[in-house]
Amino acid sequence: MTDIQPLKITLPPLQITLNDRQQVSLQWLPQSPVTESPQHPQPPEIPEPPPLPDGWKKWIAANKFLHKSDDALIECMVKNGIDVKLAVEEVTNLANQPYFQAAQEVLQKLEKLESILQIQNQLSALGSNYNSIPRIPFLSKDEFLDQYYSQNKPVILTGIMKNWEAMERWTPDYLKENYGNVSIQVQGNRDSDPNYEINLEQHRKTMLFGDYIDWVVRAGETNDYYMVANNNTLNREEMQGLFEDMEVFPEYLDPAQTVGKTFFWFGSAGTVTPLHHDTINIFLAQVSGRKLIKMISPEQTPFIYNNIGVFSPIDPANPDYNRYPLYRNVRSIDVILHPGEVIFLPVGWWHYVKGLEMSISVSFINFKFPNDYDWKNPSGVNSYQ
Repeated sequence: MTDIQPLKITLPPLQITLNDRQQVSLQWLPQSPVTESPQHPQPPEIPEPPPLPDGWKKWIAANKFLHKSDDALIECMVKNGIDVKLAVEEVTNLANQPYFQAAQEVLQKLEKLESILQIQNQLSALGSNYNSIPRIPFLSKDEFLDQYYSQNKPVILTGIMKNWEAMERWTPDYLKENYGNVSIQVQGNRDSDPNYEINLEQHRKTMLFGDYIDWVVRAGETNDYYMVANNNTLNREEMQGLFEDMEVFPEYLDPAQTVGKTFFWFGSAGTVTPLHHDTINIFLAQVSGRKLIKMISPEQTPFIYNNIGVFSPIDPANPDYNRYPLYRNVRSIDVILHPGEVIFLPVGWWHYVKGLEMSISVSFINFKFPNDYDWKNPSGVNSYQ
């Protein structure tokens, strides 16, 4: 038999009274409300600060890699509105993160390579020709290869354009008369974009060569429009006649590889090619006008703030030392390239070029020597320095 559990019922208090007639009266009494003992008021909860945005985390890591002190990082974060407790935790805990530790190991190897570059630069500075580029009328193929090409040193050749009919022919009138109806590409609206070279494709403009020539002639000093190597002017069939006006330096260049490896530059005074390095060796031949070229050796790359591809954000004509303090260590070589001169721009050398007058240049990459290299370039802008 199943046990029967007792039923418990709680009833309110019952009042029993007896009247004069000896009658019993029963009445349920109302229950008194339960009163709680008074308690001290609780302070409001302080909300936890929101998690630190990824941008700040990258900033911390980048500055730790630059050996900035924890105190300096925390102070900067707090000044920018980051909760002090959160700032301290993020900065002090970063060193314990495996990802950061692995990155530090890679960084130490890169710093070793940087130190070697800086030592080489210090040794080069001891030479009497460190801050100059020699001007030589002519070099034999072997002399050029042994003394400059293989040594990664620039040189200006002053006597190898003597047979160029372009030196006399390539006036604005001649080019307009013979090629004015050819549809060409130029880079336009460059003044609207400080990164016009990086954003090259956004600035391509198609127009008649004659219209561009007219614009250059009347424009005065400007950097807004420029016909550059990437516009591939000499690849156009209609422009092949220009090769008849050039002798493409058979001592150093492969004439069978001229088409597709020769480039035409034409612009007004004031055109600027910003600081960059090329991934191959280049001959730059000056046909008309003068150009200022600022050259910086590859050993000084750690001071250049190479932020994307082959480019530097620094304007060598007006460097911002507050933003780029390491650039104070750079020693550039400034040269003026005159008509009839050819400068050898070695692979990896940083250079900035400004047209001092309306100018025409032709560049070549079809050397008889190996001219193909494996580069590892940064792929994005580093905004954390």
